[in-house]
Amino acid sequence: MKARSILSHVAVAATASLATLLVATGPLRPLLPTEAQAQAGQRTTDLFKQEMADVMGRNLTVRLTERDPGNGSAAHRHPGSHTVGYILEGTYEVKIDEGPARTLKAGEVFYEYPNALHAISRNPSTTEKLKYLIIQVSDPSKPSTVPAQ
Repeated sequence: MKARSILSHVAVAATASLATLLVATGPLRPLLPTEAQAQAGQRTTDLFKQEMADVMGRNLTVRLTERDPGNGSAAHRHPGSHTVGYILEGTYEVKIDEGPARTLKAGEVFYEYPNALHAISRNPSTTEKLKYLIIQVSDPSKPSTVPAQ
């Protein structure tokens, strides 16, 4: 039953990802919400958020993240979230737990299970911006992000 629940989360996230891709890159782009969160060199826009009442009260969130050349974040975890990242433009360097450091290009995907160590998260380019979607199925009773310990 647990595998079925995870598969339903992934199916919903994949559907949301495709719909978000169409909105983010298509003629509806000017209608996107304003930036919900900002830090130096990184912009994050919430594109979609919905409570999934039929999936144990989880939340489905889709965000567009843009990073300037060289921008990265400190190691962290998402304790209550299944996270899928889809690279739209540029390159993204990522390392999850004990897995290898990988450099992903447009069209590639990464997955981060709840509480996994997101050891590397950065734009390795010195000249090009990075743009990617983050799709999360989250337990709202847990913090969204915590620093690595």
